[in-house]
Amino acid sequence: MEAVQLKAKIISNKKLKCNYWYLEFDSRIIAKSALPGQFIEVKTGNGIDPLLRRPISVHSVSGTQVKLVYEVIGKGTQILSERKPGAFLDVIGPLGNGFEYNRLTKKLDKQKTILVAGGMGVAPLVFLAEKIKSHRPVVLIGARNKEQVLCAQEFKDLGCKVIITTDDGSLGFKGRVTELLKGFLSENQKTGKPEHIYACGPQPMLKTVVQISRENNIASQLSLETHMACGFGVCLGCVVSTKTGYKRVCKDGPVFMGKELIW
Repeated sequence: MEAVQLKAKIISNKKLKCNYWYLEFDSRIIAKSALPGQFIEVKTGNGIDPLLRRPISVHSVSGTQVKLVYEVIGKGTQILSERKPGAFLDVIGPLGNGFEYNRLTKKLDKQKTILVAGGMGVAPLVFLAEKIKSHRPVVLIGARNKEQVLCAQEFKDLGCKVIITTDDGSLGFKGRVTELLKGFLSENQKTGKPEHIYACGPQPMLKTVVQISRENNIASQLSLETHMACGFGVCLGCVVSTKTGYKRVCKDGPVFMGKELIW
């Protein structure tokens, strides 16, 4: 289904922790058609300032309600955090191409699918976990410190095994989430190789995830985080290099197979 522009009623808009917020709006159309990995272009205010919309990943869907997780880092998201329940939000979506998960082996043993999240990279992976929860995926979450660890309980509530690492060691293991991924694969060699790795986070993290997946001969899919001005592939401001040429993150992605990207 193609993206639609509509005014959606805000159900809730509340602070999660630090500068992170949950926003939930009601839209039967978007809730029915959205796929994990897709995003919504949100008009943060009611006027022309800020002019550009903000791309925000679909975090989860429940009935007709769509939940977003965003970080307040500038004028646009600050205005968005001040929007009240009952107001109407101008949104366009769902946009982009999401994760491919329908081909996962139906008889797949539990904990053979790994989700790797760095920082705000948890945002689209919760929706994916909802879709593949019967596989009981392992979720590796990395953050700078314990205050910035997001959505761990949401993954646990879906039956996922969650392992946390922080750069400063304030929660879980100490180190980067890619180091955690290496260790997990090494420690679980005897139980069989995972079928797929899904990841979202900063580019250096994703680059390392691809290297690790190649070394272990595991397929990987990545949701790229980048600035997207238009969201429709018109402005060409979010292109990335792939083995088949330049592609637009907003239109051809934001999810790409790890093997097709050139770093």
